[in-house]
Amino acid sequence: MGESMAYHRSLAVAFVSLAVLLVGCASAAHDDKAMAATAATATSSAQQRASLRLQLASAYYGQGQLDVALEEVTQALLLAPNDAQAYGMRALIQAGRQQILPAEKDFLYALRLAPHNPELSNNYGLFLCQTGRAAQSLAYFDAALQDASYVSPGKALHNAGVCSASLKQYQRAGAYWLRALQIAPDVAATNAGLVRVYYEQQDYRQAAYYLARLGTVATMESQTADVLWLGIKVQHQLGDVSAEAGLAAQLRHHHSASPEYAAYQNGAFDE
Repeated sequence: MGESMAYHRSLAVAFVSLAVLLVGCASAAHDDKAMAATAATATSSAQQRASLRLQLASAYYGQGQLDVALEEVTQALLLAPNDAQAYGMRALIQAGRQQILPAEKDFLYALRLAPHNPELSNNYGLFLCQTGRAAQSLAYFDAALQDASYVSPGKALHNAGVCSASLKQYQRAGAYWLRALQIAPDVAATNAGLVRVYYEQQDYRQAAYYLARLGTVATMESQTADVLWLGIKVQHQLGDVSAEAGLAAQLRHHHSASPEYAAYQNGAFDE
């Protein structure tokens, strides 16, 4: 009888111990979940603050306030140290500050984090073109254009056209600009680019066609000296004295101190 009672007491103690252990496990699991939820909330909050800082950096960059933009993007990277967009923004800011090596480092790191980001590819391509490496830039524009999700392919097409033209690859430049024209036919820079392409290829009538298109999407008064001078040379080749004189008047009125006006006065039509 005594042995039986002792057995039952030991069994009861075992059940109690097991119950306590299970409660302890449940409590620990609950604590782990709570900690995970807290960490997730903290991460989400940090990402939101980083996103806000990045938006501010972009806005200041757009306004030309590069020092303030740099401060904001630095704060964004402290909150989100693996944010490819933040590194890409800092690269743009550094480039704007003529800090070429730091800008390149940031561009390359951003592309390592997000190798298929079309906006980063376009921006790095433009950076290469602007730092004397136009031949290398075209592969990055092409990479951006291969991404069907890219929301602003017109930018990459225009940039690729400019960089191709700087290499005197006018046929390639024309192909980029004609594609850009299909997306946005009223962009003055695209039409002006095609004027240059066809002028360089000595297709003066086609150049005049895009010059006329340029006149419908932007006033000639708003054009830069080089575009007006290009238009003068097109009309000179076609022998349209009246059109040439009209463009020359615009060049004289708006850009009288420019090298282009000096070239016009010297009759340097073939240079």
